[in-house]
Amino acid sequence: MVATPQPTKMTVEAYLDWEPCQELRYEYVNGDVLAMTGGTLPHNDIALNVYAALRPHLRAKNCRGNVVDAKVQVMPTLYRYPDVVTSCDECDLTALKAICYPNLIVEVLSPGTEALDRGQKFEEYRTLPSLQAYILVSAAALRVEVYRRGEGRLWLYSPYQRGDTLSLDFLGFECPIEQFYEGVTEFC
Repeated sequence: MVATPQPTKMTVEAYLDWEPCQELRYEYVNGDVLAMTGGTLPHNDIALNVYAALRPHLRAKNCRGNVVDAKVQVMPTLYRYPDVVTSCDECDLTALKAICYPNLIVEVLSPGTEALDRGQKFEEYRTLPSLQAYILVSAAALRVEVYRRGEGRLWLYSPYQRGDTLSLDFLGFECPIEQFYEGVTEFC
C-alpha cells in the first residue's frame, strides 16, 4: 500500500478514536496521519495466500493472524498496517484496536512501497521485541526474502526463489513459496 501524507496532525488518542470511523485506513507516524491507498489485485491475492498458508499453523498454536486491515502498534506514537501479521501473545488474542506483540510481519512489495517496506518500516519493526521474522514478498517476481531475529541486534537474511521451501520454526510452519503466488497470473 502506498501512503500519502494528510495535512492534519493528531494526538494518538484522537487518531485511535477517529480512524475506525473512516472509510480508508490511515497509519499514524509520530503525529502525522497517512492515508493508505488500495493495492493491486495480485498484491491482495499474495497477501491472502500467505495468510491462508499460515492459518492452520496459527490455529494449532493458538495464535492469531490478520490480513491488511489489522493495525500494529509499533511504538506509542506509531501505528502501521502490514499486509499480514501474526501474534501468539495472550494480550493480542483478544485485542480489538491493534496488535501490540506481533511475532511475524509480512509486507507484499510493490514498486510504490518497496523502498518504505525495506527501509523505514523494517527499521521500525525491528524495535518490536516480540518480532521473530519479517517477510518481504515480491509482487513483481516469484521471490521472497526473510529476515529472522538473531542474537542481540542481528537479523539473519534468507532469500527464497522458485522451488524453495520457507520454514518458520517458531510457528511450526513450512511451505513452498510457490503457494504464496497461487492463482497470481500476472505480476505488478
